[in-house]
Amino acid sequence: MNSNIVAVVVTYNRKEKLMNCLDALFSQKSGVPDILVVDNASDDGTEQALKPLVDEGKINYYNPGRNLGGAGGFERGVKWAIDAGYEYLWLMDDDCVPKKKALLGFKKAHNRLKGHYGFLSGRVLWTDGSPCKMNIQKASLTHKIKDWGRDLQRIQYASFVSCFIKASVIKEVALPVGEFFIWGDDVEYTRRISIKYPCYYVKDSVAVHDCAANAGSDISKDTMERMKYYVYAYRNEFYIFRREGAKGLVYWWFRLHLHVFRILTKGDGHRLKRLWTLIKGTMMGVLYNPTIDLAD
Repeated sequence: MNSNIVAVVVTYNRKEKLMNCLDALFSQKSGVPDILVVDNASDDGTEQALKPLVDEGKINYYNPGRNLGGAGGFERGVKWAIDAGYEYLWLMDDDCVPKKKALLGFKKAHNRLKGHYGFLSGRVLWTDGSPCKMNIQKASLTHKIKDWGRDLQRIQYASFVSCFIKASVIKEVALPVGEFFIWGDDVEYTRRISIKYPCYYVKDSVAVHDCAANAGSDISKDTMERMKYYVYAYRNEFYIFRREGAKGLVYWWFRLHLHVFRILTKGDGHRLKRLWTLIKGTMMGVLYNPTIDLAD
C-alpha cells in the first residue's frame, strides 16, 4: 500500500520545521510513503536544504514560483498527486510532526472500514502533549469532538494537519479551493467530502502540531502585520457558512458578533483597524464564488 500513498507537505519559509516533518515521515513504522514538498517560493534556503533529498530520490519537490498561500499550495499538491496516479493522499503542513505509528493508524482504520470513507483525520497534539485546539475535529457545524479516546467517531470538519484522503474521492469532489490563499480551505474541503461520504476521527494516528501557541487565530490579539490574512479568513468563512444554508448563516451571525465583542472588549490596540478588517473580509465574502477546479 505504501507505494500508492503520497504525503503532501506544503511549506513556506519554515525550513527547520519542514525538516522535522520530513524526519518524522522517514521514521514511519509501517513504511515510508512517497513524499511531495510543495514549496511556496521560500527564500530562507529551503530549496537548497532539500536538494540532497531530491537528488537521492527521497522526496519530490515542486515550487510554483510564487507564494500561493497554504490553500494554493494544497490545491497544486493534490493536483500533482492525482496526476501522478497515487491512490491515497496524506496532507499536512510543514509544522506537522507525525508520530512513528501515525500512518499505521490510518492503514488500520482503512482496513476496519473496508475503504468506505471520504477522509480520515488523526489525533493532533500540541508540543506539551495536550490536544491542539485549532485542530480539534468537528462532529457538526457547532460541536467539536470531546472524547479523544473513542475511535472512528463520525466527523464533518477537520484540518489539513494529518488528513488522509482517497484519490477516488478527490476525483469526485474536485480540488481544494486554491483561491482561498490562507485559512478555511481545509474546513471547506473536508465538509465538501463529508456531505457525500462518512468521515472519521482516528485516535491511533497521532501527530504533533509544532505551532507557536496552543490557540486558534484571534483577530482581537494578533499582530497588525497579520491583519491582511484575516481579510481572507472572514471572506472565506462567509462563503463556507453560506453554503450550509440557514443554520450556517445563523452560526456565522453569532460567531461574527462574538469576534466583534472580543475586539471591543479585549482588543490589543488598533481596534478600529481590526474592526475594519473584519468588516472588509465579510463584505468581500457576500458575493464571493471561488473557482473549484476538477482533479483530472
